[in-house]
Amino acid sequence: QVQLVESGGGLVQAGGSLRLSCAASGRTSSRAVMGWFRQPPGKERQFVAAIRWSGYDTYYVASVKGRFTVSRDNAKNTVYLQMDSLKPEDTAVYYCATGIPPTSTIATMRSYDYWGQGTQVTVSS
Repeated sequence: QVQLVESGGGLVQAGGSLRLSCAASGRTSSRAVMGWFRQPPGKERQFVAAIRWSGYDTYYVASVKGRFTVSRDNAKNTVYLQMDSLKPEDTAVYYCATGIPPTSTIATMRSYDYWGQGTQVTVSS
């Protein structure tokens, strides 16, 4: 079992920044991927970014490339999502998740086995 706890959400004006954290506990694997997803109001959950616990590979959806940065601190078992130049369309509940997906399905929700409870991010215009 793996437990994930997100934090760092809040209300910010357009153009501002927020940093989300996802602390993992339990039986984590060095082969695991940590993913960030978001669910805007009235829409389906969608992939945002992902990082592997080992190595340097990161993955982003096109709409956040250059604005969001995913990173990790292995010593703290924590993954971060630094969000800069936020836009109103970034408003969503943000979730972290973990699993061991192949690269081909890293953006697919079904590839992740454990999920956090979510944290609200609201960007005002």
